[in-house]
Amino acid sequence: MKKVIATDKAPAAIGPYSQAIEVNGTVYTSGVIPVVPETGEIPEGSVEQAKQAFTNLSHLLEAAGSSLKEVVKTTVFIKEMNDFGAINEVYQSFFTEPFPARSCVEVARLPKDVMLEIEAVAIKGE
Repeated sequence: MKKVIATDKAPAAIGPYSQAIEVNGTVYTSGVIPVVPETGEIPEGSVEQAKQAFTNLSHLLEAAGSSLKEVVKTTVFIKEMNDFGAINEVYQSFFTEPFPARSCVEVARLPKDVMLEIEAVAIKGE
């Protein structure tokens, strides 16, 4: 059975989708963007946007009874591949070894014209 996960500590869905879904102890998040949930603002620059997006992801996983430590796979969508190194540094400050499997792709455009979006698959903590 699937369970819908929602929290006001991460950006609300801006379309017909759930923030995350849990199925059999596995959490699948939708893409999380760097919107400050309390204000709707978007930080300036790829580093600050990455910090906000990973913070939002962390809050979403916590609402599901999981955490960044339980993430097994991420997909990071970035607007500019030249930001890869800077985003990697932020990524490494949020995730610890063993790092999740990851895909990172450059895309033409993201919702609200943000510079990155991240989605994750995580297990629930034991």
